[in-house]
Formats: sequence, structure tokens, C-alpha cells
Amino acid sequence: MTQEEYNEIASDTNEAASDYSAADIQVMEGLEAVRKRPGMYIGSTDQRGLHHLVYEIAYNSVDEAMSGICTHISITISPENVVTVEDNGRGIPVDIHPTTKVSALETVMTVLHAGGKFGGKAYQVSGGLHGVGASVVNALSEWMSVSVKRDGKLYKQEYKRSIPQGPVAVVGTSANTGTISSFLADKDIFSETEYDFEVLAERIRETAYLNRGLEISFIDQRHGLEQTYYFEGGISGFVRRLNRNRSVVHSSPIYIYKPVDKVVVEVALQYNTGYNENTISFANCVNTMDGGTHMTGFRSALTRALNDYAHKNKFLKDDDPNLTGDDVREGLTAVISVKLPEPQFEGQTKGKLGNIEVKSIVESVVSDGLALFLEEHPDDAKRILDKCITASKAREAARKARDLVIRKGSLDSGTLPGKLADCSEKDPTLCELYLVEGDSAGGSAKQGRNRRFQAILPLRGKILNVEKASPDKMLAHEEIRALITALGTSIDTEFDINRLRYHRVVLMTDADVDGAHIRTLLLTFFFRHLVEIINQGHLYVAQPPLYRIHAGKEEHWLYSDQEKDDMLASMRKNNRRTDVQRYKGLGEMSAEQLWETTMNPLTRTLLQVTVEDASKADSIFSMLMGDEVLPRKNFIQAHATSVKNLDI
Repeated sequence: MTQEEYNEIASDTNEAASDYSAADIQVMEGLEAVRKRPGMYIGSTDQRGLHHLVYEIAYNSVDEAMSGICTHISITISPENVVTVEDNGRGIPVDIHPTTKVSALETVMTVLHAGGKFGGKAYQVSGGLHGVGASVVNALSEWMSVSVKRDGKLYKQEYKRSIPQGPVAVVGTSANTGTISSFLADKDIFSETEYDFEVLAERIRETAYLNRGLEISFIDQRHGLEQTYYFEGGISGFVRRLNRNRSVVHSSPIYIYKPVDKVVVEVALQYNTGYNENTISFANCVNTMDGGTHMTGFRSALTRALNDYAHKNKFLKDDDPNLTGDDVREGLTAVISVKLPEPQFEGQTKGKLGNIEVKSIVESVVSDGLALFLEEHPDDAKRILDKCITASKAREAARKARDLVIRKGSLDSGTLPGKLADCSEKDPTLCELYLVEGDSAGGSAKQGRNRRFQAILPLRGKILNVEKASPDKMLAHEEIRALITALGTSIDTEFDINRLRYHRVVLMTDADVDGAHIRTLLLTFFFRHLVEIINQGHLYVAQPPLYRIHAGKEEHWLYSDQEKDDMLASMRKNNRRTDVQRYKGLGEMSAEQLWETTMNPLTRTLLQVTVEDASKADSIFSMLMGDEVLPRKNFIQAHATSVKNLDI
């Protein structure tokens, strides 16, 4: 660009800036704002946002269930990806709204913040997006139709991109009540319009657990799948399911239920013999993934109640220190559900509950309920306290082991492990750490890497399975200590993501059974003790090639059996002579080959590790890496036929 061109553009820009007036203020009518900024309302426009549409319409039906009216909900996905949600609730009102002068149904479907959830008369408790859910789904759909069974009649209204195609009309009669909503997500809005049955089924099952006695049917006509969920035991059954692959400390979950004023507190908890906590919290059936005041109240009550009982019954002597929160939560599986009239959530997607009064209510209810259970079930109480006291001793041993390691010059001391080949770059955002299996591959990686921004940490053998190891045993493991030290973040309660020395941590293992096992052990360690590294998007898995094909002077690297078969088929058509080499170990490649195929940012493939569903991930890690053999055996038998790249 010449100086004259630059000056001309700058002049035009200054002139435009000086002309800024009221006419430049854009006012978006109706639901236009939702289509303009959908992420503000549903979080994203990928598959997660797509699923959110289903949840929002389903939440409206669940609100009827929480009011004690709806007993059955049906959710159906058609072969054309049309979603239909039907319930036997009261049906959305269809009479004329006094403010909008159109039917209440049309108001709910086309006006933001219009619904029965605000005044407190129609719903004592409610979930969803508080009056914007139905209208947002309508705005983000190519078309939507709503049928209402009410007052002996069947009413219907249809919409295209939220615009009514006519007034609410009577189209028949009905002896029942309820609402039927159908919609087709707008492909102009969503990058992905294919629903995932398993993801939706998990959330629907969760909702059924949280509403004891509610039946929810989920039908996927695309794949001929159907599930019906009904749980008389409610969240106690939910806890049993979460612990199904674990050995439990006491046979039945502890169940606590009590309404206080207008807040309903429901808690179920059960200890297992593992070392990890899995506590899930909900407010009005919405998963509060970031916790909140109900979680704080629960944890405070749990610690106090167990300490009180331990001292009173001489499990702890008068001069013994109290059990800490970490001690009483080791091996804990719990579900906390509160239902309240005016929930205050942080953020539109409701990650955290903020109602201050809920903390003291939950704390009081759980303290009383847990104290009563411990007094009435002394055998279970003893098993639980033995578990907590053992955890306390192991944690103290781990602290001493950690202090010893620090004094010897590793872990948090700032002294990096000797086996680490560090990079010269000091900006963590530019740095990468490759965790490499064995000295052989580590040698190739050290020679082939870009020393400016790529660091290499070779790991000798298979690291400890932390799913079955106490904290002190974990910290005594040399390879794990080296890894923690290299990362710089420490772990668990002392973890600090701001101290992470590399913003890309890459697992690079061989493409064989041992490599897969090592990768799984590392993933287990990160999920259990460094999960924030995963949540912040810093953990990756390298994809080394499986095959190299030589054809004359040409060399091709293939990363799957399908790629290899396609390449060979193409070459056979041209009668070309080929030489195929299968790579199982990274050490089989030269430093130059490893760089070009697996480490060069311009040519490599890295898979980012994410956790979409924490409770599901928790269950899978417990099943695959825990003590219980039968669940793992059943899993292997169930999935044996779908195994790919089996290395024998």
C-alpha cells in the first residue's frame, strides 16, 4: 500500500467517525438479536449449542413436572433431524395476553423474557433460560410448530425463523392436556445439525433421576433407538449408577431430603474405596458444573458432621487435628439437588449458583441429616470414618514426601528434572512439552525437535496407575514427580494454572498396545490431578504415522489403515511397485522422520483432549483403571468387535 492510498483511507475513516450519529445506532426488532448473536443465549453454534435447543424445550416440560403436574415427557428425533418434545402438563395458555394483545402462546414463542416463570404463580421453581428458552429455540430454527391440548381443544401455531405463519388456530379436540413442540434447527446458524444420541440420552437420564417418578421416553428414529427412563429411587439411584464400577464402603447411599421455606434440598452420597471425589450439583435440574452456594454448604456440613461424630465417638482423640475437607471427600460420590423459586446463576449457561441464602439452608439440612444417619447406622459410620482417617494419614504422608522432595531439589523447588530437555523460549504460550515413551523415542525426539520452543520429557516404562494409588504412593513415583516438576503447576489443592510452563502438553506414545496403555495412564493422571490443564485446552495427543509407503522415489506417510488401503489401491491401478512399512514404535523413525511426520507444526496432526461430560469421564476412568474387574471385563466383551488396529 502506498502512502497516498493509506492517507486516503485514513481520511475516509476520520470523516466516517465524525459523522457518527443516532442514525448509526442499530435497533434489532423481535428475535433478530438472537439470530445475530446466538452464542449469547445458547453458548455456541456447534453441536453443544444444537443440543442446548433440545434441553431448553425439554426444560419447559420438566418445569411442569417439578410443579407436580406432568408425569410423562416424550422426546423424538426424526430421520430429518426434526426434534419433537411432548408432555402431559397443563399446556401453554392460548388466551389473549393483556400486554401484547396476541395469544399467550404466540407471546411465549416470539417475545424474549415472556413466560410463566417470572411472576412466581405459575411455577414455584423452574429451569431453562428463564423465559427466553422457547423464543430462543424458535429464533434459531428454520421452522417450529407448537400444538397445545387444553380446555378440550387442540390448538396449533406454526413459525418460520420465529415469524408466526398465522394466528393460533383450533385444529381439533382433545380430552387431555399438554404441549407438543417440534422444530428444525437452522443450518444457517449451526455448523453441526446432527444430534448425538448418547450425549442427549445421558442428559435425559440425568433429568429423570432428578425428578423421581417422572417418565421420559427418548426415541431416535434415525437409528432405530429408544430408551425410557423412570427412577422411583431418584438421586439415590443416580449415585448407585455413578458408583456402579467401584467397590463401595457402605451398601446403600445416604439420602437426605427436606423442604425449608420454599427451597427443597435433596442430597444422596456414598463412599467408595477409590481416591477421587465425584460430586455433581444441580439447581432446578440444571447442572451447575462450577458449583456454587449449594456445593459450599454441602461441603461445609459434610466436614463438620464427620468431625463432630469422630470426636464424640473417639475415632479422633481430643488433641488430634480435625479431618480436612480433602480427607472427608476422598472416595466420595454425591449428588446435590436444590429447587428454589428465584435461582441466581452466574452466566447465561448457568455454571454456578449464587443465591447466598442457599448455603446456610443446605448446610443445616445436610448437617442434621448426616448426623442422624451416623447415629442410626454405627457400622456404616465406622466404615466411613475409617476411610476418612486413612485418607488423612495418607495425605499427611504425602505432605511429608512432598516436603522431602522439595528439600532434595525437585517438584516445586524450581529445579527441573535432569531428564528434561528444555526449550530456550521463556514465554509459556509459545512452548510445547512432549511426553515421550522411553529413551529410544526420547532420543529421536530430542534430536528432531525445534529446540527453541519444543521441550522433551522421556518417561521410562509405564507410570503409576493413579486410579488405584494413594496420594503418598503417587508422589513417591519418580516419573510422576518429574512430570509435575516439569509442568510447574503442582497438583490438586496446590495446583496453579498460571504457573504452567508449556501451553501445549503433548502425549506422544507408540502406536501399539503398550503405547495405548501408557497414554491411558497419562490421561488418567491428568484427569484426576491436573484436570484444569484439560479444561483450559492445553493437553494434546500426537498422531504419529502407522505406515510408510515407498513407490520409486516417492515416500508417503499414512496415519490410518483406510489411508493405506486407499493409497495402495491407487498405486495398483497404475501397476506401481510399492514397499509398505508398518511403524509400531517412535524409535523406529529417524529424528528427521519424527520431526516431519509428528512434530513439525506445519505437517503434524495434534488431537486436543477435551472433557464434554465430567461424570461420564469419571465413570469410564473408574471402570477401565479401577479395582473392579467385572465391569472392565463386560466392557471389553461388549466392544471387542469394534476394536481397530489390534496389535497381537
